[in-house]
Amino acid sequence: MTGTPREELRPRLRPTLRLRLTLLNGVLLVGAGAILVLLAWLLVRDALRPTDELLPGTTVLLADGRSMDAAAWQRQLVDSASGELLAKGLAALLAIGTVGVVGAYAVAGRALRPLHQVTATARRLGETTLDQRISYSGANDEVAELADTFDEMLDRIAAAFEAQKRFVANASHELRTPLAVMRTEIDVTLSDDEADAGEYRRMATVVRDASERANGLVDALLVLARSEAQTGRRLGRRTECDLAAGTLNALSAVRREVERIKLDVQTSLEPAPVVGDPGLLDRLAGNLIENAVRYNHLHGRLWVRTGSDGQRSWLVVGNTGFEVDQADVPGLFEPFRRGGRERTGARGSGLGLSIVRAVCDAHGGTVTAVAQPGGGLEVTVSLPAADAASTGENPSR
Repeated sequence: MTGTPREELRPRLRPTLRLRLTLLNGVLLVGAGAILVLLAWLLVRDALRPTDELLPGTTVLLADGRSMDAAAWQRQLVDSASGELLAKGLAALLAIGTVGVVGAYAVAGRALRPLHQVTATARRLGETTLDQRISYSGANDEVAELADTFDEMLDRIAAAFEAQKRFVANASHELRTPLAVMRTEIDVTLSDDEADAGEYRRMATVVRDASERANGLVDALLVLARSEAQTGRRLGRRTECDLAAGTLNALSAVRREVERIKLDVQTSLEPAPVVGDPGLLDRLAGNLIENAVRYNHLHGRLWVRTGSDGQRSWLVVGNTGFEVDQADVPGLFEPFRRGGRERTGARGSGLGLSIVRAVCDAHGGTVTAVAQPGGGLEVTVSLPAADAASTGENPSR
């Protein structure tokens, strides 16, 4: 005998929520009715005692002319009344119990109908059906709350799925560009029978630059993944460090580029102690400084401030540059967004501010950006100060 018949019967015989609610309602209803019938039966047996106050041996004259001992007549009367009450009570209890169970089964089925909609919707969900929703329109009860919560969860999943698809598509495009450049340069040079050492040296330079760009993109993707993996979790490394020191190191790293485009750098680096992953925090400061230099213009300005009030530590990086619409600023924190520049024509991977936001989230902080009049951007990072982080506080700024 195979296990197929049993597996086919199991879904029908399973103790569903509807069946359990029906049985519970039936047990409560029949139990309460049985208690009432029992109380009525006891009450009748105790109440029907009219001859208790008569003298022993007293007889009563019945309507048919017969005489009967009063005690015997009372016993007959009590037995007849209690028997009739018990019979009719049990019949009424059976009828009420049947109606109650059937009604409970119907009401439970109607109340649980949205749960079946949730199950059916969940079974239909797939990559191409994430737009389906329950759209419950019944009473504003717990079931409606569950259906609305499920719809909101689907909205978040669909948004995350779309963002993931865009991220993968953009990452593939970004990696394809330097690889295509390398492939083209190699094919063109190798197909030229008259290519000399100078041509091969030029090809090697182009291939090296393209490989550096691809390597930088991979490194940025790894940092972004590492930062996002620690969001909402305890950081793998927690060390007390100073945002001012990391910012100073980042400024030193871009000193040559600053001198090349003759930027006016203004700094106010007050101590800004925080607790977190030093590598991620250094990358946060480095990305902000590099972006401020990369998207600046000749003879532009760069201003950097750090500080702390004991509860929050902050880092402010601002720069002049091309104009940015304030409505477009939130999109700059999405991967592969470069503030309106063509992706293939701008330097950098477009992951700088995405990494900044992910690092802030991992450290329980916030990051905001404001477009500057005349062009440029000012980015403010706020993280819990070292003292507040060590005591487990997360005060708002």
